[in-house]
Amino acid sequence: MHFGFSYVGLIYLIMLMTPNLIWTKNQPKDYEKYAKNENKILLAFERVGEVLVTCVAVIFKDFNLRPWTNWSWWLVLSFSIMIMYEIFWIRYFMSEKTMADFYKSLLGVPVAGATLPVIAFLLLAVYGGNIILLVSVIILGIGHIGIHMMHRKEARSGVSK
Repeated sequence: MHFGFSYVGLIYLIMLMTPNLIWTKNQPKDYEKYAKNENKILLAFERVGEVLVTCVAVIFKDFNLRPWTNWSWWLVLSFSIMIMYEIFWIRYFMSEKTMADFYKSLLGVPVAGATLPVIAFLLLAVYGGNIILLVSVIILGIGHIGIHMMHRKEARSGVSK
């Protein structure tokens, strides 16, 4: 692991945060009803993971491009998944913006809006050989995917308080 600025990490964070900022003005109908029921432990994992991933992604230069090797396929796969994440958002923003639209799978990936970026950053950690990002992404994934799986389950059953 090597400290230094990661422009690849910054690109990933921009790809992650831009649609999320747009989403704040385009949330699914009744989303607040589901958000207030979030498990506090999962929420803590999510928040800690968000901070860790955001920081680690840009402070290690291990994620930047380097001469091509077979190891580079990890970055190609990771970036492809980030592209899928952008496609998820385009599809959502073009929809009626319901909870069903928000929790639709994409190419068989459940709760794609939560799952795809976690997988992409996990693969970025593998590419960079960075255990700190790997652990950070696992923490994030437990909280973020867990929360959204619960929301999807509540939305499907029509249960919200």
